[in-house]
Amino acid sequence: MKKLSFLVLLTLCFANTFAQISSAKLPPIDMADELRSNGKIYVVVLTIAIIFVGLSIYLFSIDRRLKKIEKEK
Repeated sequence: MKKLSFLVLLTLCFANTFAQISSAKLPPIDMADELRSNGKIYVVVLTIAIIFVGLSIYLFSIDRRLKKIEKEK
């Protein structure tokens, strides 16, 4: 367990460093600025949020059904 938590900590530190380095080298994205200025970025974020919530509900329902089946056996 100690090794696993250490590995997760190192992975998170590396991901954070990598994200900062890559974002500093890339030029600004014009598409994002255009979507933000038109107000369409909220549609994109809302769509992604709906998909995420739908997948989460689906996975939790599958988990409940599997637990129910496991209890019966």
